[in-house]
Amino acid sequence: MGTLVMKFGGTSVGGVEALTSAVDIVMQYKEEWERLVVVVSAMSGVTNALTEGARTAEGGNNERYKAIHAELIERHADVIETLIKDEAKRQELKAQVAALLEEFATLCHSVHVLGEATPRAMDTITSLGERINARVVAALIRERSAQSEAVEATELIITDDKFQDAVPIRDVTCKQVDKRLEPLLKRGAIPVVTGFIAATEDGAVTTLGRGGSDYTAAIIGDCLNANEVWTWTDVDGVMSADPRLVDNAQVIPELSYSEVSELAYYGAKVLHPKTIRPIVERGIALWVKNTFNPEYPGTLIIPDPENGNGNVKAISAIRDLSMITVEGMGMLGVPGIAARTFSAVARQEVSVLMISQASSEQSISFIIPMGSVKQVIAAVEDEMAVELERRDIDRIWSMDDVVIITAVGAGLRSTPGIAARIFGALGKSNINVIAIAQGSSECGLSFLVDAGDAANAVQSIHEEVIIHG
Repeated sequence: MGTLVMKFGGTSVGGVEALTSAVDIVMQYKEEWERLVVVVSAMSGVTNALTEGARTAEGGNNERYKAIHAELIERHADVIETLIKDEAKRQELKAQVAALLEEFATLCHSVHVLGEATPRAMDTITSLGERINARVVAALIRERSAQSEAVEATELIITDDKFQDAVPIRDVTCKQVDKRLEPLLKRGAIPVVTGFIAATEDGAVTTLGRGGSDYTAAIIGDCLNANEVWTWTDVDGVMSADPRLVDNAQVIPELSYSEVSELAYYGAKVLHPKTIRPIVERGIALWVKNTFNPEYPGTLIIPDPENGNGNVKAISAIRDLSMITVEGMGMLGVPGIAARTFSAVARQEVSVLMISQASSEQSISFIIPMGSVKQVIAAVEDEMAVELERRDIDRIWSMDDVVIITAVGAGLRSTPGIAARIFGALGKSNINVIAIAQGSSECGLSFLVDAGDAANAVQSIHEEVIIHG
């Protein structure tokens, strides 16, 4: 059938049961696809443990990383003992895992001595979970009498040196993918590639940031001109709302790239837009599927449709936010106030999630993570010191513990009545809207509510415009 790239997230390869399901899936589709590449994350929780070890070592704790080292040795050994039947192969794999985890202990010791964990050191340390798991999964596939080889993505994906959020260099990467993976695929082997990690041109380990393993799969799919890319997780697909908030949340059969981008930006646990761009731009089909329910079709991500039908497909919420307001009657018609405000915020390296401004120009409100409020207000006050002194700006203040709710669906802006139904649902539930914003993409309508109203807001809108849509 062509080339298929499958990525398994941490929960999909997180233990004996999950690994067994994942390898069952690989073996099933090996029979249906001519060429198959597998991308794996670390076992669930392993990257967090590696990070904790490094950070506690940096803080002066010389014992915690040693305990984590022992815990990870035991966890991986239990999986290997259970799933690898041949004694010699078991011992060989255990030795490989032990060597990689010894590297973790050595690096943490160095961090402890120096009192500093540089971004480069953190990338090397956090890469170890994927490096271990690729070897484990490849061994499990060989256990089923299929050819397989673990391949470290440091041999494939070449990036700049922006450690912890590196940017791939496409042309060089595709040459490396062709050189390293094509010989394996031609002989019918299944490469098991480490997700999340890459390397600079001089060989230093980098990582790809949020959604890194999805990014790895998309890059490889692009370079191999794959027919499809499937990302396996622990849910049946992308959901219409957080199932922890909404009992009757549904799997969305189909989403556009723009819709996924809106959902990801506003807190939904879906594919990060940058990670899927390489295959979306090529028009390669992307599916989100459930490792533990593999027969369910899942969600298909498609290129942006020319015209959306205006239906709301999903409701997302992002919490722990504050709204900062810059206000004053002297702001009216004064150029540059907004530019200077957001320049001050940018200097603090804080992201603005939403902006709302009245046409009177007497106030600007913007939403940021709650933990950054003090530094941002101080920075904006410093920038606007003259305006505050002469009372052009009356005050700069925050409203804390607010939540952005976003309704997502292609064509919302041009569909009459959708906003009325959304805000009507909120009115029926006596929920006050603090601020509203709509992006020019037409895919998202966002508004701000108090944290205490957030769950009720999501439930009310979901019932009104999705269940009864």
